[in-house]
Amino acid sequence: MTVMEERYELAVARISQIMDEQEVDEKFQPYFCENAGYLAIMAEEYEWIASGKMKAAELMELQRHNEICFIDLVGRNYDTSFSNPAWAVKMLGEEFGQILSAVAAELHSLPAFVYEQNLEAITIRMELFLEIYGAFSYAWKEENMLPAVSDIREMIYWFASDYMELVAEAAIADTVDWERNFAVRIVEESDLEDLSYLFYYGEYITDNQWKLAEHLNSLPEEKIKLIADTYTEGFRKGFEVAKKPLEKKKSVNIRYPLGFERVIRQAILNFREMGLEPVIYRAPSSFLAGRKVSKSGYFGAAVNKQFDYDHENDQALYLDKKFVNHKLECRRNAWEAYKEKAALHAGPAVVECFGEIPFEPANKPEKLALSKEQQKLSVEYLSQSGAMSTEYIDPEERSFTIIAFPVPEIGEDFPAIFDEILKINTLDYKKYETIQQSIIDTLDKASWVRVKGCGENRTDLSVMLHKLNDPAKETNFENCVADVNIPVGEVFTSPVLAGTKGTLHVTEVYLNDLKYRDLELTFQDGMITDYRCSNFENEEENRKLVQDNVLFHHETLPIGEFAIGTNTTAYVAARRFDINDKLPILIAEKMGPHFAVGDTCYSHEEDRMTYNPDGKAIIARDNEVSALRHEDIGKAYLNCHTDITISYDELGELTAVAEDGTEYVIIRDGRFVLDGTEELNMPFYGASGG
Repeated sequence: MTVMEERYELAVARISQIMDEQEVDEKFQPYFCENAGYLAIMAEEYEWIASGKMKAAELMELQRHNEICFIDLVGRNYDTSFSNPAWAVKMLGEEFGQILSAVAAELHSLPAFVYEQNLEAITIRMELFLEIYGAFSYAWKEENMLPAVSDIREMIYWFASDYMELVAEAAIADTVDWERNFAVRIVEESDLEDLSYLFYYGEYITDNQWKLAEHLNSLPEEKIKLIADTYTEGFRKGFEVAKKPLEKKKSVNIRYPLGFERVIRQAILNFREMGLEPVIYRAPSSFLAGRKVSKSGYFGAAVNKQFDYDHENDQALYLDKKFVNHKLECRRNAWEAYKEKAALHAGPAVVECFGEIPFEPANKPEKLALSKEQQKLSVEYLSQSGAMSTEYIDPEERSFTIIAFPVPEIGEDFPAIFDEILKINTLDYKKYETIQQSIIDTLDKASWVRVKGCGENRTDLSVMLHKLNDPAKETNFENCVADVNIPVGEVFTSPVLAGTKGTLHVTEVYLNDLKYRDLELTFQDGMITDYRCSNFENEEENRKLVQDNVLFHHETLPIGEFAIGTNTTAYVAARRFDINDKLPILIAEKMGPHFAVGDTCYSHEEDRMTYNPDGKAIIARDNEVSALRHEDIGKAYLNCHTDITISYDELGELTAVAEDGTEYVIIRDGRFVLDGTEELNMPFYGASGG
C-alpha cells in the first residue's frame, strides 16, 4: 500500500464516524454530517469505479450514480445546501457561514477527481475537511467554545498554498501533455451509439448532452465529416493565412461540450493527419484551479450556474501577495517541467455550445468578494501568468479556431436550428471576402467612424483610426473570413485610443454566460470612464456585476477592437427562431458592429506583420496600451477581451468620416447602403445569404 492509499483509507475511516458523533456545537452538527455523508458517497463512487463495475453497469445504474454525485446542488435542493452561502450564513452565522460554504463547494469538485481516479486530489480535500472538523471538535470538547475564525481561514490558506504546486503542474500538463488521455480514451474507445459513455466522464449529464449525442448519431457520416472538416480546416487555415509553421507542432487542445463525441472522434483523425495529437482537459471545478460560470475545456451540464456564480471569488479566503508570488513560482516550475511539450503545442480548437436559458445571477450579500487589494492582486497574477504562457508557447507559432452549435435546450426547433447553424458555419467565404473588401476600401479613406444607435439604444461613439502612410499597400481592417473565427462575417481593427469617445449601449446582451440588461459603457480617449447595467434594483450591485465580469477587476479597460459584422444570414436566422438572447459571442459579433473591451485582437502578436487576401499589410495591430509592452509588459496586457455587439435593429448609422469631412455611410437604419454590399441585405428580404 502506498502512502497516499494509506492516507486515503485513514481519511475515509474517520469520515465514516462523524455522522454518529456529537462532538461539535449542535448548530454546526448538520454541516459536518451533511458533508461527511457526501464524502462517504464519493468514497463509494471511487471504489465502484476502481472495481470496474462502472463499465459493466446498466444505463439506469449509471444515471443513478451520476445523480447522487450532484443531487444536492440541483434546483431547489441548493436552497438548503451548505454549499449555498446564503443558507450557510443563515444556519451558521456570518463569520463561519461564508468560509464553511466555500469548503463545502470545494468538496463538490470531487466527482471530477473520483472519475479520473485521482487519489491524491480526493485525499487532500478529505483531509482539509477533517482538519476543520477536528478544530471544531477540539474547541467544543475542551473549552465548550468555537474555534477562532482566523484559525479556520489559516487552514484553508495553507491547504491552498501547500498544494498549489500540485495544482499548477496539473494545469500546465493538462494544457500541453498529449499523454494525459482520460477524455481521449472515452472518445476513441467507447461505442458512441451506446450513450452510456456520457456517464464515464464524471460530469453532470442532462437531456442537453443526451439529446445532442442522439441527434449527432442520427446524422449521416458525410454531415458529421462536414462539421469536423469545417472545424479542423479552420484551425489549419489559421496557420496558413498567418504563415505560421504548423509542421513544427505536435499537439492541439480540443475543447467541447459533452454529446459532441462523434464529431470530436472525426476531428481527432483529421488533426492526426496534420501531425497533431489531441490534448483534452476538463473545465475546472475547484477554487484552486479557477471555477467559473463560463466553462473552458470539456464540460457537461452546469449543475447550477448560481452555485458557480456564488463561489467564483472563493479565492478571497487565501489570496494575498505572498500567495500570488508562490502561485507564480509554482506555475513557472510547471512550465519548465513541460517546456519541451509546450514548444510543440499548436493552440486550442474550440467547439462552443449555446441555447441554454440565459442565466441572470442573483447577487447574494453572503457570497465571498475580493477586496480592492485582492482585485489588484488577481489582475497582477493574470498579467504575469499570461506573459509567462507566451514564453513557453510562442504566439508567433500558435493559432486557434472556434466554432459553435446549439444544444437541445434551445427549444423544439433544435434540429432545424442545428441545420441552420451548420449552414451559417459553412457559408461561401469567398463571397464574403469580396463584399468585405468593399467595406474595408471605404473605411481606409476615413480618419474616424461614427456609430449611433436608434430607438432605445443610446450608443453614440466616435472611433479613431490609424493614419495610413501608404494606402496602396496598407490597411486598417482585417478581412476576416472562416478560418480561426467561424462563421464568416466581420472586418475588424484596433482603434486609436486618443480621441475615441462616447457611449456604448446595448439593451440586452449575453456575455460569458451572464445576461446583462441595459449595459452601458462610457469612453474617453478609448478608456472606460463609467459603466452601468440594470440587472438589479441596487445601482452598486449593478456596477459590481460589470466591474467583476466585464472589467475583470480592472479599474478601466481600453477599446481593444472595433468591428463590423456582416453575417446577416445569421441575424435573420436568429430572429426567425427567436434565439438572439441565446447566441454565443462568436456568432453574435458577426450580427452588427461590435466593440471589444480589453486586449486587442493581436495581443502578443503586435510585432508580427499580418496581411489581407489582397496583399495589403494590416498596420492597426496596436494601441496606446499594448504599446506599453516596450516599457512594462505588465501594463500592456489585460488578459481579457469581451465583445459587445449592437444588433442591426438597434443601429441607426455607421458612417466613415474622412479627414476633410467627407462622409461615407456604410449602414443606415440597420441596412447596408454602401455600394458593393447590397447582397448583405438579401436575407432581410427572404433571399438566400450564402
